[in-house]
Amino acid sequence: MAPKTPLVETTNATEPLSSRDQQAAVPDGENLIERLIHQYHGDVYRYGFRLSGNAADADDLAQQVFLAAHQKIGQLREVERVRGWLLAITRNQFLKTYRRRRPVDSSSLELDVNQVPEDLGKEEIDTERLQMALDEMPEPYRTVLLMFYFEDLSYQEIAESLQIAIGTVMSRLSRAKGQLRYKLLCSESKE
Repeated sequence: MAPKTPLVETTNATEPLSSRDQQAAVPDGENLIERLIHQYHGDVYRYGFRLSGNAADADDLAQQVFLAAHQKIGQLREVERVRGWLLAITRNQFLKTYRRRRPVDSSSLELDVNQVPEDLGKEEIDTERLQMALDEMPEPYRTVLLMFYFEDLSYQEIAESLQIAIGTVMSRLSRAKGQLRYKLLCSESKE
């Protein structure tokens, strides 16, 4: 299996949540949610942007995420895993809100992955081209790809979260990577 390489640059919080914040996680959710917004808004926004494909929807999604996090702060059990918790809320909010807005083009599902080269080269990938390629990708493939690379979830965790078979996760991830490679190579050759 190829090593995981991040699709986007993530921000490490400037400092981890202190033990005072960990103790305050449930009783004083107001202070914690302010800290979470301050530390993780960039990560939530970037993930929302990758999922939705545009800044306005990413802003709306980030607002929805922190509102939901504020309402469900009592459900947070392990403060050290808060980033993953927020990204899971981001994904779930996206799926609830935006899934029905994007019809899947059946012609985009017909890609022969075996005809796409494995190596794109070592040069930097333009983030705008990457986002355009992700936007064109069918939602089931894009979601699995982002969960694997952005959230660093295992096949098993993705399968459980989406309530699909692990083989389906593997298949979608393979096809998503092939489509992404193909779209990036095509856009590169047009330039």
